[in-house]
Amino acid sequence: MSNYKKAYIAGGCFWGMEDLFRTRPGIVDTEVGYQGGQNENPTYRNHPGHAEGIELTYDPSQTSFKEILDFFFRMHNPTTVDQQGNDMGSSYRSAIFYQNEEEKAEAEEMIALVNESGKWQDKVVTTLEPFAPFWV
Repeated sequence: MSNYKKAYIAGGCFWGMEDLFRTRPGIVDTEVGYQGGQNENPTYRNHPGHAEGIELTYDPSQTSFKEILDFFFRMHNPTTVDQQGNDMGSSYRSAIFYQNEEEKAEAEEMIALVNESGKWQDKVVTTLEPFAPFWV
């Protein structure tokens, strides 16, 4: 398990994201929680500024951060600010919580590819946020 890595993303309801990611090749564990907000130990009823996020533990010999991002941009609408479907508010924002400059650069590259692809009528509004504590 020492070779496993973690990725942190948010793209709407964390339960739905978890369900879609848990069966992906190379994903060895998933955890839902809150990230990027103003309080410690956030709860469902008290998570100001936090996104509903997911912590993905993955085996880099089977998948990569870039492949995770590729699926991420296919499984939600990254062009709506603070909204996924009927879920509205900053909790449902599209965000990537990068842990280092390499992840940030890969995320920027992927956002540019998605914008260039024409898949979405509007531009990607996914935020790139420095890693913040992840609260299960």
